[in-house]
Amino acid sequence: MSSAAEALAGAPLLLAAAVAALISALVTWTSRPLLQRYALARPNARSSHRIPTPQGAGIAVIAATLLVASFWGASANVAIPPALVAATVVIALVGFADDIVSLPVLVRLVLQAACVGAVVFTAPETARIVPALPLALERGLIILAGVWFVNLVNFMDGLDLMTVAEVVPVTAALLLLGMLGDLPWPAVLIAAALCGAMLGFAPFNRPVARVFLGDVGSLPIGLLLGWCLLELAYRGQPAAALLLPAYYLADSTITLFRRIIRREPFWSAHRTHFYQRATDNGFTVKRVVGEAFALNLVLALLAIATVRAGSMTITIVALFAGAGAVALVLRRFSRAQAS
Repeated sequence: MSSAAEALAGAPLLLAAAVAALISALVTWTSRPLLQRYALARPNARSSHRIPTPQGAGIAVIAATLLVASFWGASANVAIPPALVAATVVIALVGFADDIVSLPVLVRLVLQAACVGAVVFTAPETARIVPALPLALERGLIILAGVWFVNLVNFMDGLDLMTVAEVVPVTAALLLLGMLGDLPWPAVLIAAALCGAMLGFAPFNRPVARVFLGDVGSLPIGLLLGWCLLELAYRGQPAAALLLPAYYLADSTITLFRRIIRREPFWSAHRTHFYQRATDNGFTVKRVVGEAFALNLVLALLAIATVRAGSMTITIVALFAGAGAVALVLRRFSRAQAS
């Protein structure tokens, strides 16, 4: 066992998650009055909330994640990529600016692409998913996917606890895979710290939420989570990297193409995601979030199975099972509930 594995395996990682949860909760609690004054999200026709609610608690989540991951990494001689840390800070600042003054779409996309590109192009040349592709082409495609992933996490952050219900199961699964030796230690540390930070934020975001993440949280969470999944794919596990965020990918991508086909301004805020339509169809917020959380647990188990089994047959079965589970939930969300 390597020195990093000896220093991080088991209890130290759980302690890192607990410390991140404590920092996140403390910073969220202390910053809420300031956010109430300067970063108030007022409800509109597309909102899921009914009263003005402060946003910007993502500052606490991201600060806790980076501080804990960096400290634990330094103590175990595990380096968190500097480009990832810098890009996370920059994309959080972009999100904070958008929370306050609403930046133009093109400006947001260019800055997001620069942040994702900085992370992707500083990875070693040996980090590949499809070696048959030219390196520049593969990394260009990864940047496009990365920008989409950053934005889809933002799009899906439109309901109390929804992002918690997504990020906690995914990061917990990544943490477990790391402890089993299937994920590089830097990604394991980020996953552990992000899982803890989201758990610390959760009590403030449960229905009816007292504070929102804001773009300052959802955008960098998308970057960090996307990077962890990319590291999993680099380790030869692209199926698991697809299964873990499958619900978010399906809801956002299907909604995007529907809006494009209908010639709607797909870049503008709306209430046509499946989880938003579910609340219009009679689902309570708690039920929507509960079903999404349960689905993500199923997807996490399927992803872990593909990694540990090492069988192409099991991987194919898991992919079909995951697609079926996602389709079932999307179908339920899109149908009105019997009164």
